[in-house]
Amino acid sequence: MKLVLKLMAGAAIAVTMSNVALAKDKVIGVSWSNFQEERWKTDEAAMKAAIEANGDTYISADAQASAAKQLTDIESLLTQGADALIILAMDKDAIGPAIDKAAAEGVPVVGYDRLIEDNRAFYLTFDNKGVGRIMAEKVKAVQPEGNYAIIKGDKGDPNAQFLLDGMMEVLGPDIDAGKIKIVGESFSDGWKPDNAQKNMEQILTANNNEVDAVLAENDGMAGGVVAALSAQGMAGTVPVSGQDGDKAALNRVARGTQTVSVWKDARELGKAAGNIAAALADGTAMDAIEGAEKWSGGEKGVEMNAIFLAPTPITKDNISDVINAGVISKDEVCEGAMEGVDGC
Repeated sequence: MKLVLKLMAGAAIAVTMSNVALAKDKVIGVSWSNFQEERWKTDEAAMKAAIEANGDTYISADAQASAAKQLTDIESLLTQGADALIILAMDKDAIGPAIDKAAAEGVPVVGYDRLIEDNRAFYLTFDNKGVGRIMAEKVKAVQPEGNYAIIKGDKGDPNAQFLLDGMMEVLGPDIDAGKIKIVGESFSDGWKPDNAQKNMEQILTANNNEVDAVLAENDGMAGGVVAALSAQGMAGTVPVSGQDGDKAALNRVARGTQTVSVWKDARELGKAAGNIAAALADGTAMDAIEGAEKWSGGEKGVEMNAIFLAPTPITKDNISDVINAGVISKDEVCEGAMEGVDGC
C-alpha cells in the first residue's frame, strides 16, 4: 500500500512535521542531475525556501546530465558538511557509490522525484504510474483507436518505466483487442527534446506518417514531438501527451497542439523535500516521517519508506487552474489559443 497525498493547485502540502523546527543550523546538500527541464528551477526555489525557513543552510551542485560528475558533486557536498542529502539522480545504477559513501558517514538521503532503489534512501515523488495512466486516458479519450507512438524518457531513469507501466494499464486491453497498435516506441537519451524529435521523425518515416496519437513522457519531449509533427503538417490533428506543466507546453495545450500536460506542482514537492531532509538531519527515523508508507514497487522489489504526491491533468478544459495558481500568466498561456479554452 502507498499513501497518495491529494494535492490541488495552490493547496498546502500535507507533509508538515512538528519536529522540523528542531533542525536548526543543519546543512542540506542538494545534488541536481541537471537544469534542462524548466520545472527544476521551480523545485529548487521551493526547496531552498523550505530549507532556509527551517533555519538550515542550502548548498547544491548541478551534475549537468553527467552521472560521473554527480558522484563527484555528492562527495563535494559531503566534504562541505552536508547533514542530509537530497538527490535527483541522473542514473539509477550509477548513483550507488554515492549512497554507500553517505551511509558510511551517517548522512541520510532523500531520493528526489527519481527512484534510488535502496532502503537507505527515502523516496519522495509524484505517483508516476498515475501520471502515465492520466496521459494515456486523456489521449485515448481523443483518439480511442489507431496507431500510437510512445516517446519514452531516458532508459537510465526508472520513471520512464513507471510512466510506461501506467500507460499500459490503460492501453493494454485495447492493444490486446487490436483497437490500438503501438507502431513505434523509443527511449530518448537525457529526456532531451531534440532526441525526442529525432525519434518521432524516424517513427513517422517508418510508418508513412500513419500515426494517430503520441504519448510523450514529458513536456520537453512533447515539444520535440510537436516539432516533428509540424514539419509534416500534422500538429494539432494528432493528440500528444506530456507532463510537468512547462509554460511552453501549457501554451501548446491552449493552441491545441498538445492534448494534456500532467501538472506536478513542483513547489509542493520541493517544499516537502526540504522539510523531510530537515527532519532526517535532526535524527528522525525514515519510518517516523509523517505520511511515510512502506513501498516496494521498484524493479528490484526493495522495501522503502516513501511518500507519493498526486498530479493534476491540465487540458483545455481546466487550464485556468494553473493560471489561478500563479504558475503562468493568462497572457502567456492564452497567446494564440484556440476557441473554447478555459480561462482564455
